[in-house]
Amino acid sequence: MKLAGLKSVENAHDESVWAATWVPATTTRPALLLTGSLDETVKLWKPDELNLERTNTGHCLGVVAVAAHPSGVIAASASLDSFVRVFDVDTNASIATLEAPPSEVWQMRFDPKGTTLAVAGGGSASVKLWDTATWKLIASLSIPRPEGPKPSDKNSSKKFVLSVAWSPDGKRLACGSMDGTISVFDVARAKFLHHLEGHFMPVRSLVYSPIDPRVLFSGSDDAHVHMYDAEGKSLVTAMSGHASWVLSVDASPDGAAIATGSSDRTVRLWDLNMRAAVQTMSNHADQVWGVAFRPPGGTGVRAGRLASVSDDKSISLYDYS
Repeated sequence: MKLAGLKSVENAHDESVWAATWVPATTTRPALLLTGSLDETVKLWKPDELNLERTNTGHCLGVVAVAAHPSGVIAASASLDSFVRVFDVDTNASIATLEAPPSEVWQMRFDPKGTTLAVAGGGSASVKLWDTATWKLIASLSIPRPEGPKPSDKNSSKKFVLSVAWSPDGKRLACGSMDGTISVFDVARAKFLHHLEGHFMPVRSLVYSPIDPRVLFSGSDDAHVHMYDAEGKSLVTAMSGHASWVLSVDASPDGAAIATGSSDRTVRLWDLNMRAAVQTMSNHADQVWGVAFRPPGGTGVRAGRLASVSDDKSISLYDYS
């Protein structure tokens, strides 16, 4: 397996690019890359040439997260302005605006069926679930406080929720916190199941294996990437290689590899059979906030693609084979 650089766009945004995801292909168009930036805009890019399809405005502060519905028809962007904007991908028409208190929207992910949007709730120490049919808040999954003496305010800030991921069957939701704990929930019962231990610094990114609903990958400020058996509560392996914080992790659609982006300015490709990094890409000049594999699907699309976005305002696109 390897990555090969295809194209980079310098100054893709006017400021740092903090978020990236792929909008799945529809019957009428290919998959698009969706990016969000500190410059308050969301941009849609055509694959391979990275031609700018459209720029969406509508936020009045930096965009910290983007998410795409599995249908490819709608997407969402979340900003430091405390609003989540849900929009039609092809027309940019606003579908819903979800309001959250300040510092309570970090990462977001639609579930695999597209019925629910999960939002990592930052300082609320919870994950909020929104119904995508009505755009009403349907549940708030709170992370239990550790037992023991009365938790102080200092303790509660440690449960700040930064990241969220759905299992491929949609039955489990994992979220990563500032203190390094990962919490796993049974979504149907809205019930906390258990913590996954092993990180002691913020967990900024999580992704489940697309081929095994038990396997969860995490990236942390401790510079390690962990692979967990999320049901058996065990750490399968800890992989090191990055020189600094791991800011983003994504799994390849074939389930054979993961990619990571780091504040050490590199993108790494990890072979899951070897449980080691097999390639390092160094085309960014600043920290890499997001890596995203293109989902399979779309007419005539065979090739694998990975995109990365950075504080250096650029986007890079790689062939994955």
